[in-house]
Amino acid sequence: MLNSAAKSEAPGTEQELTDGFHLVIDALKLNGINTIYGVPGIPITDLGRMAQAAGIRVLSFRHEQNAGYAAAIAGFLTKKPGVCLTVSAPGFLNGLTALAHATTNCFPMILVSGSSEREIVDLQQGDYEEMDQLAIAKPLCKAAFRVLHAQDIGIGFARAIRAAVSGRPGGVYLDLPAKLFAQVMNADAGAKSLVKVIDAAPAQIPAPSAVKRALEVLKSAKRPLIILGKGAAYAQADDDIRRLVEKSGAPFLPMSMAKGLLPDLHPQCAGAARSTVLKDADVVMLIGARLNWLLSHGKGKSWGEAPKKFIQIDIEPKEMDSNVEIVAPVVGDIASCVSALLEAMGGNWTAPPADWLNSVKAKRDDNIAKMAPRLMNNNSPMDYHGALGVLRTIVKERPDAVLVNEGANTLDLARGVIDMYQPRKRLDVGTWGVMGVGMGSAIAAAIETGKPVLAVEGDSAFGFSGMEVETICRYNLPICVVIFNNNGIYRGTDVNPTGGPDLAPTVFVKGARYDKMMEAFGGVGVNATSPDDLKRAVNAAMDSGKPTLINAVIDPAAGSESGRIGNLNPQSVLRKK
Repeated sequence: MLNSAAKSEAPGTEQELTDGFHLVIDALKLNGINTIYGVPGIPITDLGRMAQAAGIRVLSFRHEQNAGYAAAIAGFLTKKPGVCLTVSAPGFLNGLTALAHATTNCFPMILVSGSSEREIVDLQQGDYEEMDQLAIAKPLCKAAFRVLHAQDIGIGFARAIRAAVSGRPGGVYLDLPAKLFAQVMNADAGAKSLVKVIDAAPAQIPAPSAVKRALEVLKSAKRPLIILGKGAAYAQADDDIRRLVEKSGAPFLPMSMAKGLLPDLHPQCAGAARSTVLKDADVVMLIGARLNWLLSHGKGKSWGEAPKKFIQIDIEPKEMDSNVEIVAPVVGDIASCVSALLEAMGGNWTAPPADWLNSVKAKRDDNIAKMAPRLMNNNSPMDYHGALGVLRTIVKERPDAVLVNEGANTLDLARGVIDMYQPRKRLDVGTWGVMGVGMGSAIAAAIETGKPVLAVEGDSAFGFSGMEVETICRYNLPICVVIFNNNGIYRGTDVNPTGGPDLAPTVFVKGARYDKMMEAFGGVGVNATSPDDLKRAVNAAMDSGKPTLINAVIDPAAGSESGRIGNLNPQSVLRKK
């Protein structure tokens, strides 16, 4: 039902009126969007108040970038656009990083920002927070729109919603100038102007010839491999993806946010034999995964010398052949493609050769056995493996909890150590490797799933969004934040080569107590100096559901430059005399 703003006072012509504020709220509710992440301020303060009064959950953050990261992850988890609401100019710019992050990762999100008046902005006359926000947003998102008239609000939101979720999902910017909110119109006309988006993300069915070609290539393989990307997780076609992998008999390799589509302990999982399967496979089927830098672009040393044939399942035709030849492209939405492949495989699919499966299993078992002792140490101060060994066990015991993970070594090592058992339970830095997504992602995960959240953070990564622990406490969310504190970026042992008083650029305050931050806002803070301490503290936090921050003291000498991607850091070949 439309929210009526007022009644006309004209004699004999009493009629229900509405305005821009109410039309925005009604457009969201009509399309099932019931949560807004944002930061209040001019000109959208009253919009947030009125949205809350109308039954929309409005979560107020301490920084727009973190609200944007929350909206992006909400989109990933729900397949509906997550909405981030910001003020104009600087607030819009803060949210823009998250919008670009959402677009890069194919998360449906709408950044809604108030803006200054068009006639002043266009003449560059110096309005409050003057900026041509639409022009700035366009290159960084999937689509961008501006609404100038109240009667177009319904269409504006409909276009934004459809653009965000259809085809390859992504970020959309919607610009709402300040004058729009107070515009008044007839309530009946306003109701008729709203649009309920029908079939916002229509299925895109793959061509039968493409399905047939892909299966012929897969059937010819002697050493097949399936790679699952976060696009497969987003699709929520979990049962069919499991059936396809198991029916194929091929080893599978999950990318980080696809972990748990099938349990990491599944007998076909090759996560612990990643190097072997990438190097030795002869046919690789990509399901919702891209051959970008995370997979070494499908070529080079990590892919070995064995000739490769690639099958790629993706909704975006332009993704094919982006780095290497794709001999069997299957274009369509993941759910439709996987369903078509399953049907065409029939009931007598031949398993891959036993020598391939046995070699992968042997390598996987050998690597797991080598790692096991490192995960069981009880050193104090902790190293990464001892701390992660504890968290690995806790996640196994609590498979429905959501794991959020960011950092350098903290991210790289946790990705391989902590097994996942259910889909969409691991959230991390995504395609760009953005630091600072942690608290926003954790808050959205708690709000959208209702499940407990374990956020495992490097001390550097936490610094980008740490003030959001106040937000966690304010909304009393069941989030346990574990900070791997080794006093710096990569390591806390670097020294200033000049001998001067400034610390090295990668070194933080020695012995910092991040747990005191959480205590300051009414949450639970714990300082853990051993794996046993860490285990007790995390279990207590997860049992209680209280906002908790654990300062996990890590040996400052532990860790390596840039974790496992140190090769991306250029090195000088010069040496001073």
